[in-house]
Amino acid sequence: MASRERWGSRLGFIMAAAGSAVGLGNLWKFPYITYDNDGGAFVLVYLACVAVVGLPIMVAEIIMGRRSERDLVGAFQVLKPGSPLWRVVGWMGVFTGFVILSYYSVVAGWTLEYTMRSAVGFFDGMGGEEIASSFGAFLVDPYRQVWWHAVFMVLTLGVVIGGIHRGIERWTKILMPILAGLVVLMMCYSLAVGDTARALTFLFSVGSGISGHGVLEALGHAFFTLSVGMGVMVTYGSYLAKDQDIGKVALTVTVMDTVIALVACLMLYPIIFAYDVPIQESIGIIFTTLPFVFQQMPFGSVMAPLFFLLVSFAALSSTISLLEVVVTYVVDEWGLERPRGAATAAAFIFLFGIPSALCFGAWSWLSEVTLLWKGEQDLNWFDSFDYLATNWLLPLGGLSIALFAGWAMTEADRKSEFETGEDTRRVFDYLFWRFAIRYVSPVAVFVVLLYKIGLVG
Repeated sequence: MASRERWGSRLGFIMAAAGSAVGLGNLWKFPYITYDNDGGAFVLVYLACVAVVGLPIMVAEIIMGRRSERDLVGAFQVLKPGSPLWRVVGWMGVFTGFVILSYYSVVAGWTLEYTMRSAVGFFDGMGGEEIASSFGAFLVDPYRQVWWHAVFMVLTLGVVIGGIHRGIERWTKILMPILAGLVVLMMCYSLAVGDTARALTFLFSVGSGISGHGVLEALGHAFFTLSVGMGVMVTYGSYLAKDQDIGKVALTVTVMDTVIALVACLMLYPIIFAYDVPIQESIGIIFTTLPFVFQQMPFGSVMAPLFFLLVSFAALSSTISLLEVVVTYVVDEWGLERPRGAATAAAFIFLFGIPSALCFGAWSWLSEVTLLWKGEQDLNWFDSFDYLATNWLLPLGGLSIALFAGWAMTEADRKSEFETGEDTRRVFDYLFWRFAIRYVSPVAVFVVLLYKIGLVG
Protein backbone atom coordinates (compact mmCIF):
# COMPACT_ATOMS: atom_id res chain seq x y z
CA MET A 1 0.00 0.00 0.00
CA ALA A 2 2.32 2.71 -1.33
CA SER A 3 -0.04 5.56 -0.41
CA ARG A 4 -0.24 4.57 3.25
CA GLU A 5 0.35 7.45 5.63
CA ARG A 6 3.58 7.47 7.66
CA TRP A 7 4.73 8.88 10.96
CA GLY A 8 6.55 12.11 10.28
CA SER A 9 9.51 11.11 12.44
CA ARG A 10 10.79 8.45 14.83
CA LEU A 11 9.95 10.81 17.67
CA GLY A 12 6.34 10.93 16.49
CA PHE A 13 6.01 7.15 16.65
CA ILE A 14 7.72 6.99 20.04
CA MET A 15 5.47 9.70 21.52
CA ALA A 16 2.33 7.99 20.21
CA ALA A 17 3.39 4.51 21.32
CA ALA A 18 4.52 5.75 24.72
CA GLY A 19 1.24 7.64 25.06
CA SER A 20 -0.63 4.40 24.48
CA ALA A 21 1.43 2.56 27.07
CA VAL A 22 1.30 5.35 29.67
CA GLY A 23 -2.19 5.47 31.10
CA LEU A 24 -4.16 5.05 34.29
CA GLY A 25 -2.32 1.76 34.86
CA ASN A 26 0.96 3.63 35.28
CA LEU A 27 -0.43 6.34 37.51
CA TRP A 28 -2.43 4.15 39.85
CA LYS A 29 -2.29 0.39 39.24
CA PHE A 30 1.50 0.07 39.21
CA PRO A 31 1.93 2.09 42.43
CA TYR A 32 -0.81 -0.01 44.02
CA ILE A 33 0.59 -3.44 43.10
CA THR A 34 4.12 -2.31 44.02
CA TYR A 35 2.81 -1.13 47.40
CA ASP A 36 0.86 -4.36 47.84
CA ASN A 37 3.98 -6.44 47.13
CA ASP A 38 6.41 -4.60 49.43
CA GLY A 39 8.33 -2.47 46.98
CA GLY A 40 11.92 -3.01 45.91
CA ALA A 41 12.09 -6.75 45.18
CA PHE A 42 8.85 -6.52 43.24
CA VAL A 43 10.28 -3.69 41.12
CA LEU A 44 13.35 -5.77 40.21
CA VAL A 45 11.21 -8.75 39.18
CA TYR A 46 8.90 -6.44 37.25
CA LEU A 47 11.80 -4.94 35.29
CA ALA A 48 13.03 -8.42 34.40
CA CYS A 49 9.55 -9.42 33.23
CA VAL A 50 9.26 -6.31 31.06
CA ALA A 51 12.56 -7.19 29.39
CA VAL A 52 11.78 -10.84 28.62
CA VAL A 53 8.00 -10.73 28.11
CA GLY A 54 6.56 -7.28 27.35
CA LEU A 55 9.35 -5.94 25.13
CA PRO A 56 9.61 -9.03 22.85
CA ILE A 57 5.85 -9.00 22.24
CA MET A 58 5.92 -5.28 21.49
CA VAL A 59 8.69 -5.88 18.92
CA ALA A 60 6.62 -8.71 17.44
CA GLU A 61 3.56 -6.50 17.03
CA ILE A 62 5.54 -3.70 15.38
CA ILE A 63 7.17 -6.21 13.02
CA MET A 64 3.75 -7.56 12.04
CA GLY A 65 2.37 -4.08 11.43
CA ARG A 66 5.26 -2.74 9.39
CA ARG A 67 5.67 -5.94 7.34
CA SER A 68 1.99 -6.05 6.37
CA GLU A 69 1.20 -2.31 6.35
CA ARG A 70 -2.31 -3.22 7.45
CA ASP A 71 -4.63 -3.21 10.43
CA LEU A 72 -4.58 -6.12 12.87
CA VAL A 73 -7.01 -8.30 10.89
CA GLY A 74 -5.30 -7.45 7.61
CA ALA A 75 -1.86 -8.14 9.07
CA PHE A 76 -2.77 -11.74 9.82
CA GLN A 77 -4.31 -12.09 6.37
CA VAL A 78 -1.25 -10.69 4.56
CA LEU A 79 1.34 -12.56 6.60
CA LYS A 80 -0.56 -15.85 6.72
CA PRO A 81 -3.00 -15.86 3.78
CA GLY A 82 -5.73 -18.45 3.69
CA SER A 83 -5.80 -19.00 7.46
CA PRO A 84 -9.24 -18.16 8.90
CA LEU A 85 -8.12 -18.93 12.46
CA TRP A 86 -5.61 -16.07 12.52
CA ARG A 87 -8.17 -13.74 10.99
CA VAL A 88 -10.48 -14.53 13.91
CA VAL A 89 -7.62 -13.65 16.27
CA GLY A 90 -7.37 -10.31 14.48
CA TRP A 91 -11.06 -9.63 14.96
CA MET A 92 -10.71 -10.52 18.63
CA GLY A 93 -7.97 -7.89 18.99
CA VAL A 94 -10.09 -5.19 17.36
CA PHE A 95 -13.04 -6.17 19.55
CA THR A 96 -10.79 -5.92 22.61
CA GLY A 97 -9.85 -2.33 21.77
CA PHE A 98 -13.53 -1.54 21.11
CA VAL A 99 -14.63 -2.98 24.46
CA ILE A 100 -11.89 -1.43 26.58
CA LEU A 101 -12.44 2.03 25.13
CA SER A 102 -16.20 1.81 25.76
CA TYR A 103 -15.73 1.71 29.55
CA TYR A 104 -12.28 3.30 29.83
CA SER A 105 -13.68 6.55 28.46
CA VAL A 106 -16.28 6.54 31.23
CA VAL A 107 -13.58 6.48 33.91
CA ALA A 108 -11.53 8.97 31.89
CA GLY A 109 -14.53 11.29 31.98
CA TRP A 110 -14.37 11.29 35.77
CA THR A 111 -10.93 12.90 35.57
CA LEU A 112 -12.39 15.85 33.65
CA GLU A 113 -15.13 16.31 36.25
CA TYR A 114 -12.56 16.30 39.04
CA THR A 115 -10.17 18.59 37.21
CA MET A 116 -13.01 21.09 37.01
CA ARG A 117 -14.12 20.55 40.61
CA SER A 118 -10.59 21.04 41.93
CA ALA A 119 -10.02 24.15 39.82
CA VAL A 120 -13.15 25.92 41.14
CA GLY A 121 -12.58 24.98 44.79
CA PHE A 122 -15.50 22.57 45.00
CA PHE A 123 -13.85 20.58 47.81
CA ASP A 124 -12.86 23.55 49.97
CA GLY A 125 -13.91 22.96 53.56
CA MET A 126 -15.34 19.50 52.89
CA GLY A 127 -14.47 16.58 55.15
CA GLY A 128 -13.39 13.16 53.95
CA GLU A 129 -16.85 11.64 54.27
CA GLU A 130 -18.44 14.54 52.40
CA ILE A 131 -15.98 14.16 49.51
CA ALA A 132 -16.59 10.42 49.34
CA SER A 133 -20.34 11.05 49.42
CA SER A 134 -20.06 13.62 46.62
CA PHE A 135 -18.28 11.04 44.45
CA GLY A 136 -21.07 8.56 45.10
CA ALA A 137 -23.64 11.17 44.11
CA PHE A 138 -21.67 11.87 40.94
CA LEU A 139 -21.60 8.18 40.00
CA VAL A 140 -25.38 7.88 40.18
CA ASP A 141 -26.03 11.04 38.15
CA PRO A 142 -26.91 9.64 34.70
CA TYR A 143 -26.65 12.96 32.90
CA ARG A 144 -23.15 13.80 34.14
CA GLN A 145 -21.91 10.26 33.55
CA VAL A 146 -23.07 10.18 29.95
CA TRP A 147 -22.00 13.78 29.38
CA TRP A 148 -18.37 13.24 30.41
CA HIS A 149 -18.28 9.90 28.57
CA ALA A 150 -19.39 11.78 25.46
CA VAL A 151 -16.92 14.63 26.00
CA PHE A 152 -14.00 12.25 26.31
CA MET A 153 -15.03 10.33 23.20
CA VAL A 154 -15.30 13.62 21.28
CA LEU A 155 -11.83 14.67 22.44
CA THR A 156 -10.44 11.29 21.36
CA LEU A 157 -12.22 11.46 18.01
CA GLY A 158 -10.96 15.01 17.46
CA VAL A 159 -7.37 13.72 17.57
CA VAL A 160 -7.83 10.47 15.63
CA ILE A 161 -9.90 11.97 12.83
CA GLY A 162 -6.89 14.07 11.80
CA GLY A 163 -4.95 10.97 10.82
CA ILE A 164 -1.52 9.73 11.84
CA HIS A 165 0.73 12.69 11.07
CA ARG A 166 -1.64 15.65 11.46
CA GLY A 167 -3.72 14.10 14.23
CA ILE A 168 -2.16 11.51 16.53
CA GLU A 169 1.48 12.49 16.02
CA ARG A 170 0.81 16.22 16.35
CA TRP A 171 -1.21 15.89 19.53
CA THR A 172 0.89 13.25 21.28
CA LYS A 173 3.94 15.45 20.73
CA ILE A 174 2.05 18.03 22.76
CA LEU A 175 0.38 15.75 25.31
CA MET A 176 3.36 13.59 26.24
CA PRO A 177 5.83 16.36 27.14
CA ILE A 178 3.13 18.09 29.20
CA LEU A 179 2.23 14.78 30.86
CA ALA A 180 5.89 14.05 31.64
CA GLY A 181 6.38 17.58 32.97
CA LEU A 182 3.32 17.30 35.22
CA VAL A 183 4.46 13.92 36.56
CA VAL A 184 7.88 15.29 37.42
CA LEU A 185 6.37 18.44 38.94
CA MET A 186 4.00 16.39 41.10
CA MET A 187 6.86 14.09 42.11
CA CYS A 188 9.04 17.02 43.22
CA TYR A 189 6.12 18.50 45.15
CA SER A 190 5.36 15.17 46.82
CA LEU A 191 9.00 14.62 47.76
CA ALA A 192 9.12 18.12 49.23
CA VAL A 193 6.02 17.85 51.44
CA GLY A 194 5.79 14.10 52.07
CA ASP A 195 7.79 11.32 53.71
CA THR A 196 10.61 11.13 51.17
CA ALA A 197 12.99 8.88 53.10
CA ARG A 198 10.38 6.19 53.67
CA ALA A 199 9.19 6.35 50.06
CA LEU A 200 12.69 5.96 48.61
CA THR A 201 13.56 3.14 50.99
CA PHE A 202 10.33 1.32 50.23
CA LEU A 203 10.68 1.60 46.45
CA PHE A 204 14.37 0.86 46.02
CA SER A 205 15.26 -1.41 48.95
CA VAL A 206 14.99 -5.13 48.19
CA GLY A 207 13.84 -5.86 51.74
CA SER A 208 12.42 -9.26 52.55
CA GLY A 209 12.01 -10.55 49.00
CA ILE A 210 8.92 -11.35 46.97
CA SER A 211 6.20 -14.00 47.15
CA GLY A 212 5.00 -16.23 44.34
CA HIS A 213 1.87 -14.09 44.11
CA GLY A 214 4.09 -11.02 43.68
CA VAL A 215 5.97 -12.66 40.82
CA LEU A 216 2.69 -13.37 39.04
CA GLU A 217 1.55 -9.78 39.61
CA ALA A 218 4.83 -8.47 38.19
CA LEU A 219 4.55 -10.77 35.19
CA GLY A 220 0.96 -9.77 34.53
CA HIS A 221 1.56 -6.04 34.74
CA ALA A 222 4.74 -6.26 32.65
CA PHE A 223 2.56 -7.67 29.88
CA PHE A 224 -0.39 -5.28 30.25
CA THR A 225 1.55 -2.04 30.72
CA LEU A 226 2.93 -1.87 27.17
CA SER A 227 -0.47 -1.97 25.42
CA VAL A 228 0.23 -5.30 23.76
CA GLY A 229 -2.34 -7.99 23.04
CA MET A 230 -4.96 -5.80 21.36
CA GLY A 231 -3.20 -4.66 18.21
CA VAL A 232 -2.18 -1.13 19.15
CA MET A 233 1.45 -1.68 18.24
CA VAL A 234 0.50 -3.62 15.10
CA THR A 235 -1.63 -0.65 14.08
CA TYR A 236 1.00 1.96 14.92
CA GLY A 237 3.72 -0.20 13.39
CA SER A 238 1.84 -0.32 10.09
CA TYR A 239 2.57 3.40 9.68
CA LEU A 240 6.27 3.12 10.62
CA ALA A 241 8.86 3.91 7.94
CA LYS A 242 11.29 1.22 6.81
CA ASP A 243 14.36 3.19 7.87
CA GLN A 244 13.53 2.86 11.58
CA ASP A 245 15.16 0.26 13.82
CA ILE A 246 12.22 -1.54 15.44
CA GLY A 247 14.26 -2.80 18.38
CA LYS A 248 15.49 0.67 19.20
CA VAL A 249 12.09 2.38 19.07
CA ALA A 250 10.46 -0.43 21.06
CA LEU A 251 13.15 -0.23 23.73
CA THR A 252 12.75 3.56 23.94
CA VAL A 253 8.98 3.25 24.44
CA THR A 254 9.49 0.55 27.08
CA VAL A 255 12.01 2.66 29.02
CA MET A 256 9.71 5.71 28.91
CA ASP A 257 6.76 3.69 30.16
CA THR A 258 8.80 2.16 32.98
CA VAL A 259 10.34 5.46 34.08
CA ILE A 260 6.95 7.16 34.26
CA ALA A 261 5.57 4.24 36.31
CA LEU A 262 8.44 4.59 38.81
CA VAL A 263 8.08 8.38 38.93
CA ALA A 264 4.35 7.88 39.62
CA CYS A 265 5.32 5.84 42.67
CA LEU A 266 7.51 8.69 43.88
CA MET A 267 4.61 11.03 43.20
CA LEU A 268 2.22 9.05 45.44
CA TYR A 269 4.25 7.23 48.10
CA PRO A 270 5.54 10.28 50.01
CA ILE A 271 1.94 11.49 50.31
CA ILE A 272 0.66 8.02 51.20
CA PHE A 273 3.24 7.55 53.96
CA ALA A 274 3.06 11.10 55.34
CA TYR A 275 -0.74 11.46 55.39
CA ASP A 276 -1.77 7.83 56.02
CA VAL A 277 -3.64 7.60 52.75
CA PRO A 278 -5.36 4.21 52.37
CA ILE A 279 -4.37 2.58 49.11
CA GLN A 280 -6.70 0.20 47.31
CA GLU A 281 -6.76 -1.52 43.94
CA SER A 282 -9.84 0.41 42.87
CA ILE A 283 -9.06 3.62 41.04
CA GLY A 284 -12.02 5.15 42.86
CA ILE A 285 -9.68 6.01 45.75
CA ILE A 286 -8.26 8.80 43.57
CA PHE A 287 -11.65 10.51 43.59
CA THR A 288 -12.65 9.82 47.20
CA THR A 289 -9.48 10.26 49.25
CA LEU A 290 -6.91 12.32 47.36
CA PRO A 291 -9.08 15.47 47.07
CA PHE A 292 -9.29 15.54 50.88
CA VAL A 293 -5.55 14.89 51.27
CA PHE A 294 -4.68 17.73 48.89
CA GLN A 295 -6.64 20.08 51.15
CA GLN A 296 -4.31 19.20 54.03
CA MET A 297 -1.14 19.79 52.02
CA PRO A 298 0.69 23.07 51.34
CA PHE A 299 -0.44 24.56 48.02
CA GLY A 300 -2.87 21.66 47.68
CA SER A 301 -5.51 23.86 46.02
CA VAL A 302 -3.07 24.45 43.17
CA MET A 303 -1.69 20.92 42.93
CA ALA A 304 -5.04 19.11 42.99
CA PRO A 305 -6.30 20.39 39.60
CA LEU A 306 -2.83 19.80 38.14
CA PHE A 307 -2.95 16.21 39.38
CA PHE A 308 -6.35 15.50 37.85
CA LEU A 309 -5.29 17.24 34.63
CA LEU A 310 -2.28 14.90 34.56
CA VAL A 311 -4.52 11.86 34.98
CA SER A 312 -6.85 13.07 32.21
CA PHE A 313 -3.91 13.58 29.83
CA ALA A 314 -2.68 10.06 30.58
CA ALA A 315 -6.14 8.68 29.91
CA LEU A 316 -6.47 10.62 26.64
CA SER A 317 -3.13 9.38 25.32
CA SER A 318 -4.43 5.83 25.82
CA THR A 319 -7.92 6.33 24.41
CA ILE A 320 -6.40 7.75 21.23
CA SER A 321 -4.58 4.49 20.55
CA LEU A 322 -7.61 2.35 21.41
CA LEU A 323 -9.80 4.23 18.94
CA GLU A 324 -7.07 4.10 16.28
CA VAL A 325 -7.08 0.29 16.39
CA VAL A 326 -10.76 0.24 15.45
CA VAL A 327 -10.49 3.11 12.95
CA THR A 328 -7.57 1.54 11.07
CA TYR A 329 -9.57 -1.68 10.80
CA VAL A 330 -12.61 0.17 9.47
CA VAL A 331 -10.50 2.14 6.96
CA ASP A 332 -8.41 -0.82 5.75
CA GLU A 333 -11.07 -3.56 5.71
CA TRP A 334 -14.25 -1.63 4.99
CA GLY A 335 -12.72 0.93 2.66
CA LEU A 336 -14.20 3.96 4.44
CA GLU A 337 -12.51 7.34 4.34
CA ARG A 338 -10.89 8.18 7.67
CA PRO A 339 -13.29 10.97 8.76
CA ARG A 340 -16.34 8.83 8.16
CA GLY A 341 -14.70 5.68 9.54
CA ALA A 342 -13.49 7.45 12.68
CA ALA A 343 -16.88 9.07 13.36
CA THR A 344 -18.67 5.75 12.82
CA ALA A 345 -16.33 3.83 15.11
CA ALA A 346 -16.48 6.48 17.84
CA ALA A 347 -20.27 6.63 17.68
CA PHE A 348 -20.69 2.86 18.11
CA ILE A 349 -18.13 2.75 20.93
CA PHE A 350 -19.89 5.63 22.68
CA LEU A 351 -23.27 3.89 22.44
CA PHE A 352 -21.80 0.60 23.63
CA GLY A 353 -20.30 2.43 26.62
CA ILE A 354 -23.51 4.12 27.78
CA PRO A 355 -24.56 1.13 29.96
CA SER A 356 -21.13 1.30 31.64
CA ALA A 357 -21.80 4.96 32.42
CA LEU A 358 -25.20 4.15 33.90
CA CYS A 359 -24.55 0.95 35.87
CA PHE A 360 -23.23 2.54 39.08
CA GLY A 361 -26.73 2.91 40.44
CA ALA A 362 -27.99 5.65 38.15
CA TRP A 363 -30.54 3.21 36.78
CA SER A 364 -31.18 0.62 39.45
CA TRP A 365 -32.36 -2.02 36.99
CA LEU A 366 -29.19 -1.68 34.90
CA SER A 367 -26.87 -1.81 37.90
CA GLU A 368 -28.45 -5.12 38.87
CA VAL A 369 -28.14 -6.76 35.44
CA THR A 370 -25.64 -9.61 35.58
CA LEU A 371 -23.72 -10.40 32.39
CA LEU A 372 -20.86 -12.52 33.75
CA TRP A 373 -19.89 -14.23 36.99
CA LYS A 374 -16.54 -14.20 38.75
CA GLY A 375 -16.60 -16.95 41.30
CA GLU A 376 -19.47 -16.10 43.60
CA GLN A 377 -19.62 -12.47 42.41
CA ASP A 378 -22.19 -11.17 39.96
CA LEU A 379 -20.73 -8.67 37.49
CA ASN A 380 -22.70 -5.81 35.95
CA TRP A 381 -22.12 -4.35 32.48
CA PHE A 382 -19.03 -2.31 33.40
CA ASP A 383 -17.40 -4.99 35.52
CA SER A 384 -18.26 -7.77 33.07
CA PHE A 385 -16.50 -6.20 30.13
CA ASP A 386 -13.56 -5.11 32.29
CA TYR A 387 -13.24 -8.71 33.53
CA LEU A 388 -13.64 -10.13 30.00
CA ALA A 389 -11.00 -7.83 28.51
CA THR A 390 -8.45 -7.96 31.34
CA ASN A 391 -8.68 -11.64 32.22
CA TRP A 392 -9.41 -13.24 28.85
CA LEU A 393 -9.13 -11.10 25.73
CA LEU A 394 -5.81 -9.36 26.43
CA PRO A 395 -3.91 -12.48 27.58
CA LEU A 396 -5.33 -14.51 24.68
CA GLY A 397 -4.38 -11.73 22.28
CA GLY A 398 -0.84 -11.52 23.64
CA LEU A 399 -0.43 -15.29 23.56
CA SER A 400 -1.68 -15.39 19.96
CA ILE A 401 0.69 -12.61 18.88
CA ALA A 402 3.65 -14.38 20.46
CA LEU A 403 2.78 -17.72 18.84
CA PHE A 404 2.12 -16.13 15.46
CA ALA A 405 5.31 -14.05 15.39
CA GLY A 406 7.41 -16.89 16.75
CA TRP A 407 6.05 -19.82 14.76
CA ALA A 408 3.60 -18.84 12.00
CA MET A 409 5.50 -15.97 10.38
CA THR A 410 8.25 -16.90 7.99
CA GLU A 411 11.87 -16.49 9.01
CA ALA A 412 12.35 -14.08 6.11
CA ASP A 413 9.49 -11.84 7.27
CA ARG A 414 10.69 -11.78 10.86
CA LYS A 415 14.37 -11.26 10.19
CA SER A 416 13.95 -8.75 7.38
CA GLU A 417 11.85 -6.38 9.50
CA PHE A 418 13.94 -6.85 12.63
CA GLU A 419 17.17 -6.00 10.82
CA THR A 420 15.81 -3.18 8.65
CA GLY A 421 16.82 0.34 9.60
CA GLU A 422 19.47 2.95 9.06
CA ASP A 423 21.34 2.15 12.29
CA THR A 424 23.04 -1.24 12.06
CA ARG A 425 23.98 -1.21 15.77
CA ARG A 426 21.19 -3.37 17.21
CA VAL A 427 20.08 -2.79 20.77
CA PHE A 428 19.59 -6.54 21.15
CA ASP A 429 20.25 -9.58 18.99
CA TYR A 430 17.76 -11.15 16.60
CA LEU A 431 18.44 -14.65 17.92
CA PHE A 432 17.74 -13.46 21.49
CA TRP A 433 14.44 -11.91 20.40
CA ARG A 434 13.43 -15.01 18.40
CA PHE A 435 14.15 -17.27 21.38
CA ALA A 436 12.14 -15.01 23.70
CA ILE A 437 9.14 -14.71 21.39
CA ARG A 438 9.10 -18.45 20.67
CA TYR A 439 9.66 -19.91 24.11
CA VAL A 440 9.71 -17.36 26.93
CA SER A 441 6.87 -14.97 26.08
CA PRO A 442 4.21 -17.57 25.16
CA VAL A 443 4.80 -19.56 28.33
CA ALA A 444 4.81 -16.40 30.46
CA VAL A 445 1.59 -15.03 28.94
CA PHE A 446 -0.08 -18.44 29.30
CA VAL A 447 0.79 -18.33 33.00
CA VAL A 448 -0.69 -14.80 33.15
CA LEU A 449 -3.89 -16.14 31.58
CA LEU A 450 -4.12 -18.95 34.13
CA TYR A 451 -3.45 -16.47 36.93
CA LYS A 452 -6.08 -14.03 35.72
CA ILE A 453 -8.79 -16.68 35.56
CA GLY A 454 -7.83 -18.04 38.98
CA LEU A 455 -6.21 -21.35 38.04
CA VAL A 456 -2.75 -20.29 39.25
CA GLY A 457 -1.94 -18.09 42.21
